[in-house]
Amino acid sequence: MRHLYSRFLDARPGVLHMSPHSHYYWPDVTRQAQLDYWDDAARFADDKWDEIFARRVPAVQAMIAERLHVSSPEQIAFAGNTHEFVYRIMSSFAADKPLRILTTDSEFHSFSRQSRRLLERGNVEITTVPAQPYASLATRWRDAVAAQTYELIFISQIFYNSGVAAPGVDQWLDAVRDDNTVVVVDGYHGFGAVPTDWSAFQHRVFYLAGGYKYAQAGEGVCFAVVPQGCKLRPEYTGWFADFANLAKPQQGAVEYADDGMRMAGATMDFSALYRLQAVLQMWQQEGLSDTKVNAYVRDLQQGFLRHIDSLNHPLLTRANLLVEDYATHGHFFTFQLSSPEEVQSLATRLREQGVMTDYRYDRLRFGFALYQQVQEFEQIVG
Repeated sequence: MRHLYSRFLDARPGVLHMSPHSHYYWPDVTRQAQLDYWDDAARFADDKWDEIFARRVPAVQAMIAERLHVSSPEQIAFAGNTHEFVYRIMSSFAADKPLRILTTDSEFHSFSRQSRRLLERGNVEITTVPAQPYASLATRWRDAVAAQTYELIFISQIFYNSGVAAPGVDQWLDAVRDDNTVVVVDGYHGFGAVPTDWSAFQHRVFYLAGGYKYAQAGEGVCFAVVPQGCKLRPEYTGWFADFANLAKPQQGAVEYADDGMRMAGATMDFSALYRLQAVLQMWQQEGLSDTKVNAYVRDLQQGFLRHIDSLNHPLLTRANLLVEDYATHGHFFTFQLSSPEEVQSLATRLREQGVMTDYRYDRLRFGFALYQQVQEFEQIVG
């Protein structure tokens, strides 16, 4: 499938890109999509919003909904990043009332930073469940969910700092005490990578994801599957949140759309949405279902492990993997070494070999993508 990514690959000869979980190469079709956005801006000028919201947005909503098995595409809202959605949800809770949040210690930086900042209010309580040991996380998480009532529950689908799959929603959602608790799953490392059927949860749970990683569309476009019947009134809101009624007098109580658009914000660069549309269309045309993509990556992962076995390297060894079980893993492997300095030194040596990885503290991450081939792993010598 390398032919789908020829422009990125040709621009970076000799590079083995093993950090697609951080920044996935964009397929060639996204270049034309970027140009199409410019041409539409010239062709429609001020009227481009009609083109975007009448044609482009519904098309992308429909393809995402099909991918996730969601029955109501209109429940999908877009923003420039998932942090917008996180804070929009948080701003739905009154600042002068207690806010109890349940989460883990392995959520992405924007959520971690934002929630810690909210602690400074003095009336916010955050219960944080350690992700490790992973073998007992499902039990410990369910116990925490059932222990008390929360206003907000936030957990990943795949943890960004390990590649390990979090406990599936089906394992703990019934333990939520209050039907008014807002439940959010960060699917950024799941969408476009591992098979995801959201049909059973679309009425109850937010699902957040975006284009920067496995959706392959680059930065600037993220989405939220908003539960049907959601009545949240975010304080952090913008003109998109009631787009259909812009012509009406804007006075009195602030109104919101009855569908997912109530969680939308304001003006953003929709060239990213065009790129995402091109990727989703490419997936359809090439028959790249989540199942097919996942199977291809699992083969790559097995080939990668066979190669590092042959190296007999003191650091790049299965013994240093956080988790090896494919059934509980996303599309990247994480090695935990003895110190951040050791990780940085190894990552530097790999870069000198043309192998691009990334790391967090004492963890070195290797990601897998459709533009890789097993034989390329010979470039890794450690």
